[in-house]
Amino acid sequence: MIWLEGVAVRYRAPEERLGTFKEYAIRRLQRRVRYQDFFALNDINLQVRRGEIFGIIGRNGAGKSTLLKVISRVLVPTRGRVYLGGQVSPLLELGAGFHPELTGRENVMLNGTLLGHPLRELEARMAEIVEFAELGNFIEAPLRTYSSGMAARLGFAVATAWQPEILLLDEILAVGDEAFQRKCQARMQSFRDAGTTTLMVSHDMAAVSALCTSAAWLAHGKIRLIGPSAKVIEDYRAG
Repeated sequence: MIWLEGVAVRYRAPEERLGTFKEYAIRRLQRRVRYQDFFALNDINLQVRRGEIFGIIGRNGAGKSTLLKVISRVLVPTRGRVYLGGQVSPLLELGAGFHPELTGRENVMLNGTLLGHPLRELEARMAEIVEFAELGNFIEAPLRTYSSGMAARLGFAVATAWQPEILLLDEILAVGDEAFQRKCQARMQSFRDAGTTTLMVSHDMAAVSALCTSAAWLAHGKIRLIGPSAKVIEDYRAG
Protein backbone atom coordinates (compact mmCIF):
# COMPACT_ATOMS: atom_id res chain seq x y z
CA MET A 1 0.00 0.00 0.00
CA ILE A 2 0.91 3.67 -0.31
CA TRP A 3 -0.08 6.23 2.31
CA LEU A 4 0.74 9.94 2.18
CA GLU A 5 -0.09 12.20 5.10
CA GLY A 6 0.14 16.00 4.84
CA VAL A 7 2.91 15.87 2.23
CA ALA A 8 4.27 19.15 0.87
CA VAL A 9 7.23 20.06 -1.34
CA ARG A 10 8.34 23.69 -1.20
CA TYR A 11 10.82 25.43 -3.46
CA ARG A 12 12.33 28.87 -2.99
CA ALA A 13 13.05 31.14 -5.94
CA PRO A 14 14.26 34.77 -6.16
CA GLU A 15 11.39 37.21 -6.64
CA GLU A 16 13.22 39.01 -9.46
CA ARG A 17 15.16 37.46 -12.30
CA LEU A 18 18.94 37.91 -12.00
CA GLY A 19 20.90 37.78 -15.25
CA THR A 20 24.17 36.22 -14.05
CA PHE A 21 25.47 34.15 -11.17
CA LYS A 22 27.86 37.00 -10.33
CA GLU A 23 24.96 39.41 -9.91
CA TYR A 24 23.15 36.86 -7.76
CA ALA A 25 26.24 36.30 -5.57
CA ILE A 26 26.77 40.03 -5.03
CA ARG A 27 23.16 40.65 -4.11
CA ARG A 28 23.15 37.59 -1.89
CA LEU A 29 26.15 38.92 0.01
CA GLN A 30 24.39 42.27 0.31
CA ARG A 31 21.28 40.46 1.56
CA ARG A 32 19.25 42.07 -1.18
CA VAL A 33 17.83 38.88 -2.67
CA ARG A 34 14.21 38.34 -1.81
CA TYR A 35 12.70 34.90 -2.15
CA GLN A 36 9.25 33.66 -2.90
CA ASP A 37 8.02 30.26 -1.74
CA PHE A 38 6.46 27.98 -4.31
CA PHE A 39 4.68 24.77 -3.34
CA ALA A 40 4.95 22.06 -5.98
CA LEU A 41 2.84 19.91 -3.63
CA ASN A 42 0.78 21.09 -0.68
CA ASP A 43 -1.15 19.09 1.91
CA ILE A 44 -1.32 15.83 -0.04
CA ASN A 45 -3.30 13.10 1.74
CA LEU A 46 -3.62 9.93 -0.28
CA GLN A 47 -4.04 6.21 0.34
CA VAL A 48 -3.66 3.49 -2.30
CA ARG A 49 -4.66 0.00 -1.26
CA ARG A 50 -2.63 -3.12 -1.94
CA GLY A 51 -3.42 -4.60 -5.35
CA GLU A 52 -4.97 -1.38 -6.68
CA ILE A 53 -4.10 0.47 -9.88
CA PHE A 54 -4.56 4.14 -8.97
CA GLY A 55 -4.47 6.96 -11.51
CA ILE A 56 -3.14 10.50 -11.14
CA ILE A 57 -4.42 13.02 -13.67
CA GLY A 58 -3.99 16.76 -14.13
CA ARG A 59 -2.51 19.40 -16.37
CA ASN A 60 1.20 19.87 -17.00
CA GLY A 61 2.81 21.52 -13.97
CA ALA A 62 0.14 20.26 -11.57
CA GLY A 63 2.73 18.34 -9.51
CA LYS A 64 2.10 14.80 -10.76
CA SER A 65 5.72 13.87 -11.49
CA THR A 66 6.85 15.54 -8.25
CA LEU A 67 4.41 13.34 -6.37
CA LEU A 68 5.88 10.18 -7.91
CA LYS A 69 9.41 11.36 -7.09
CA VAL A 70 8.43 11.83 -3.44
CA ILE A 71 6.93 8.33 -3.28
CA SER A 72 10.01 6.81 -4.94
CA ARG A 73 12.33 8.65 -2.45
CA VAL A 74 13.96 10.71 -5.19
CA LEU A 75 12.71 13.84 -3.41
CA VAL A 76 12.41 14.40 0.33
CA PRO A 77 9.18 16.26 1.19
CA THR A 78 9.39 19.58 3.01
CA ARG A 79 6.85 18.24 5.45
CA GLY A 80 4.54 15.30 5.85
CA ARG A 81 5.02 11.55 5.89
CA VAL A 82 5.15 8.81 3.26
CA TYR A 83 4.47 5.19 4.22
CA LEU A 84 5.20 2.38 1.75
CA GLY A 85 4.12 -1.20 2.24
CA GLY A 86 6.72 -2.77 -0.02
CA GLN A 87 9.69 -2.20 -2.30
CA VAL A 88 9.20 0.41 -5.02
CA SER A 89 9.95 -0.17 -8.71
CA PRO A 90 9.82 3.29 -10.31
CA LEU A 91 9.64 4.00 -14.02
CA LEU A 92 9.54 7.79 -13.94
CA GLU A 93 11.41 8.86 -17.04
CA LEU A 94 12.19 7.43 -20.45
CA GLY A 95 15.59 5.78 -20.29
CA ALA A 96 16.14 6.67 -16.64
CA GLY A 97 19.17 4.79 -15.34
CA PHE A 98 20.37 3.92 -18.86
CA HIS A 99 23.72 4.90 -20.38
CA PRO A 100 23.63 5.93 -24.06
CA GLU A 101 27.00 4.40 -24.92
CA LEU A 102 26.17 0.96 -23.52
CA THR A 103 24.28 -1.63 -25.52
CA GLY A 104 20.72 -2.55 -24.68
CA ARG A 105 21.93 -5.79 -23.11
CA GLU A 106 24.51 -3.97 -20.97
CA ASN A 107 21.86 -1.46 -19.92
CA VAL A 108 19.56 -4.27 -18.83
CA MET A 109 22.35 -5.59 -16.60
CA LEU A 110 23.11 -2.11 -15.25
CA ASN A 111 19.50 -1.08 -14.67
CA GLY A 112 18.51 -4.43 -13.23
CA THR A 113 21.44 -4.31 -10.80
CA LEU A 114 20.37 -0.83 -9.67
CA LEU A 115 16.90 -2.25 -9.02
CA GLY A 116 18.48 -4.86 -6.76
CA HIS A 117 18.40 -7.96 -8.97
CA PRO A 118 21.40 -10.36 -8.96
CA LEU A 119 23.32 -10.81 -12.21
CA ARG A 120 22.38 -14.49 -12.38
CA GLU A 121 18.67 -13.60 -12.33
CA LEU A 122 19.20 -10.91 -14.97
CA GLU A 123 20.93 -13.36 -17.28
CA ALA A 124 18.10 -15.86 -16.77
CA ARG A 125 15.45 -13.24 -17.64
CA MET A 126 17.33 -11.61 -20.53
CA ALA A 127 15.55 -13.47 -23.34
CA GLU A 128 12.14 -12.69 -21.82
CA ILE A 129 13.04 -9.00 -21.44
CA VAL A 130 14.25 -8.70 -25.03
CA GLU A 131 11.16 -10.48 -26.36
CA PHE A 132 8.77 -8.27 -24.38
CA ALA A 133 10.57 -5.07 -25.46
CA GLU A 134 10.41 -6.26 -29.11
CA LEU A 135 14.02 -5.22 -29.77
CA GLY A 136 15.41 -8.28 -31.53
CA ASN A 137 19.04 -7.78 -32.59
CA PHE A 138 18.90 -4.14 -31.48
CA ILE A 139 19.62 -5.41 -27.96
CA GLU A 140 23.29 -5.54 -29.02
CA ALA A 141 23.29 -1.93 -30.34
CA PRO A 142 24.23 1.16 -28.28
CA LEU A 143 21.28 2.83 -26.59
CA ARG A 144 22.04 6.13 -28.39
CA THR A 145 20.82 4.46 -31.60
CA TYR A 146 17.41 3.72 -30.05
CA SER A 147 14.30 5.78 -30.58
CA SER A 148 12.57 7.10 -27.45
CA GLY A 149 9.92 4.42 -27.89
CA MET A 150 12.50 1.63 -28.02
CA ALA A 151 14.21 2.93 -24.87
CA ALA A 152 10.85 3.18 -23.10
CA ARG A 153 9.90 -0.37 -24.10
CA LEU A 154 13.21 -1.65 -22.74
CA GLY A 155 12.78 0.32 -19.51
CA PHE A 156 9.27 -1.02 -18.99
CA ALA A 157 10.39 -4.56 -19.76
CA VAL A 158 13.19 -4.40 -17.16
CA ALA A 159 11.06 -2.72 -14.48
CA THR A 160 8.29 -5.29 -14.88
CA ALA A 161 10.31 -8.44 -15.53
CA TRP A 162 9.77 -9.29 -11.86
CA GLN A 163 6.55 -9.03 -9.88
CA PRO A 164 6.97 -5.63 -8.16
CA GLU A 165 5.39 -4.83 -4.81
CA ILE A 166 4.82 -1.17 -5.73
CA LEU A 167 5.03 0.04 -9.34
CA LEU A 168 5.22 3.74 -10.25
CA LEU A 169 4.61 4.76 -13.87
CA ASP A 170 4.90 8.26 -15.33
CA GLU A 171 3.36 8.50 -18.82
CA ILE A 172 5.12 5.30 -19.86
CA LEU A 173 2.01 3.76 -21.41
CA ALA A 174 1.86 6.62 -23.93
CA VAL A 175 4.79 5.21 -25.93
CA GLY A 176 4.80 2.52 -28.57
CA ASP A 177 2.02 1.40 -30.86
CA GLU A 178 -1.42 0.25 -29.75
CA ALA A 179 -0.39 -3.41 -29.69
CA PHE A 180 2.50 -2.72 -27.31
CA GLN A 181 0.29 -0.52 -25.12
CA ARG A 182 -2.23 -3.36 -24.84
CA LYS A 183 0.60 -5.71 -23.87
CA CYS A 184 1.72 -3.30 -21.12
CA GLN A 185 -1.84 -2.99 -19.85
CA ALA A 186 -2.24 -6.77 -19.77
CA ARG A 187 0.94 -7.09 -17.71
CA MET A 188 -0.27 -4.43 -15.28
CA GLN A 189 -3.59 -6.21 -14.88
CA SER A 190 -1.80 -9.49 -14.15
CA PHE A 191 0.28 -7.70 -11.53
CA ARG A 192 -2.87 -6.24 -9.99
CA ASP A 193 -4.39 -9.72 -9.74
CA ALA A 194 -1.20 -10.88 -7.97
CA GLY A 195 -1.31 -8.02 -5.44
CA THR A 196 0.97 -5.33 -6.91
CA THR A 197 0.10 -1.76 -5.96
CA THR A 198 0.41 0.54 -9.01
CA LEU A 199 0.36 4.32 -9.17
CA MET A 200 0.25 5.68 -12.71
CA VAL A 201 0.37 9.24 -14.01
CA SER A 202 -1.19 9.64 -17.43
CA HIS A 203 -2.83 12.11 -19.79
CA ASP A 204 -4.49 9.17 -21.53
CA MET A 205 -7.98 9.22 -20.03
CA ALA A 206 -8.94 6.02 -21.86
CA ALA A 207 -6.07 4.12 -20.20
CA VAL A 208 -6.91 5.55 -16.76
CA SER A 209 -10.57 4.63 -17.22
CA ALA A 210 -9.72 1.10 -18.39
CA LEU A 211 -7.08 0.28 -15.79
CA CYS A 212 -7.81 2.32 -12.67
CA THR A 213 -10.63 1.75 -10.23
CA SER A 214 -9.86 5.06 -8.50
CA ALA A 215 -8.04 8.25 -9.41
CA ALA A 216 -7.01 11.65 -8.09
CA TRP A 217 -7.16 14.98 -9.91
CA LEU A 218 -4.12 17.10 -9.07
CA ALA A 219 -4.23 20.87 -9.70
CA HIS A 220 -1.66 23.47 -8.65
CA GLY A 221 0.01 21.05 -6.24
CA LYS A 222 -3.19 20.10 -4.43
CA ILE A 223 -5.60 17.21 -4.75
CA ARG A 224 -8.83 18.61 -6.12
CA LEU A 225 -10.79 15.38 -6.21
CA ILE A 226 -10.38 11.69 -5.29
CA GLY A 227 -12.88 9.03 -6.23
CA PRO A 228 -13.91 6.45 -8.82
CA SER A 229 -11.87 7.01 -11.98
CA ALA A 230 -14.93 7.62 -14.18
CA LYS A 231 -16.21 10.38 -11.89
CA VAL A 232 -12.80 12.03 -11.52
CA ILE A 233 -12.22 12.00 -15.29
CA GLU A 234 -15.69 13.45 -15.92
CA ASP A 235 -15.13 16.34 -13.50
CA TYR A 236 -11.60 16.92 -14.81
CA ARG A 237 -12.85 17.24 -18.37
CA ALA A 238 -15.65 19.53 -17.27
CA GLY A 239 -13.22 21.66 -15.30
